[in-house]
Amino acid sequence: MRRGTFREGTVDYAAVGASHAPDLMQYPPERSLPAEESWRIGSGEDRFRTAGDALLSWTAQRAAGLVLEDVRPAAGPTYAGVSFDHEGNAIAPSHREQEQRYDAEGTPYAGAGMTLKVRGRVKGLRADAELRVISVTEEPRRIGFVLGTMGGSVVSGEEAFDVDWREDNDEVWFTVRAFDTPNRMSYRILPALVKRRRRELFARYLRAISPLYATPI
Repeated sequence: MRRGTFREGTVDYAAVGASHAPDLMQYPPERSLPAEESWRIGSGEDRFRTAGDALLSWTAQRAAGLVLEDVRPAAGPTYAGVSFDHEGNAIAPSHREQEQRYDAEGTPYAGAGMTLKVRGRVKGLRADAELRVISVTEEPRRIGFVLGTMGGSVVSGEEAFDVDWREDNDEVWFTVRAFDTPNRMSYRILPALVKRRRRELFARYLRAISPLYATPI
């Protein structure tokens, strides 16, 4: 996992990293609404690599109807941290910096510490936000990243995107976990709007990463 050196500004919520907490659904950050979905999207290394590359090149966000703007890699060096297994045990440290990659349009792949702006609407609901990439994971069987809000959104919180290639059965799974705290008054009064917005985002992310529409877990 790589974490970036933070530039000016910071996220607008306290529970940084809570989207990966094992008990997120039972004990979400205060006043937030948690959500989680997992889908089997195929099997084998080729499927894993293809899905991981699509994820890190912002395919899920673009397919959700969001426009990416002002995508800025972290100022200064990033560093590679220790990798962890599913139980939180350290596996091995890595000291090798990874070169910044770009898609065909010249947009940087997701990188730790990166900042960006997104704008768009989801089912008529506003989805504009300023975001920071909290961390990026690139391991032999897991690829993913975490996005946190910095401001400009009707909700504050975090999204974690992970593609896992399971060693026991060769299956590839795509998981999105999130927690949203309403900022706008209408969202505080009507939390159903937050859940509606989240459900639609999840559906669009799935269509982007798995065109075959795998069956939810």
